Amino acid sequence: MQAPTAEALMRSRYSAFVLDKLSYLLATWHPSTRPAALDPNPPDLKWLGLAVKKAQVQDADHATVEFVARSRQAGRAHRLHELSRFVREGGRWYYVDGDLT
Repeated sequence: MQAPTAEALMRSRYSAFVLDKLSYLLATWHPSTRPAALDPNPPDLKWLGLAVKKAQVQDADHATVEFVARSRQAGRAHRLHELSRFVREGGRWYYVDGDLT
């Protein structure tokens, strides 16, 4: 099932990060910015949660999602705060890139 919105895609991609579903992450990454490969999570990394701060639709095919993902590794807490850009092509949403904040 395809994500109906950029926010839904963001949430599914977070789940894929947690579960190390690297093929899904690559498939939902826009070809213009997609890396050749991704590394799996380190064994001591634990994802703790996702908070979507804001989801904005620019037009029918462009959107942004601001989120904070929390994790813990080697006993240290980490926050990933990003404003992500998404594009819809052929009826499918793709992650394009993001700015860390």
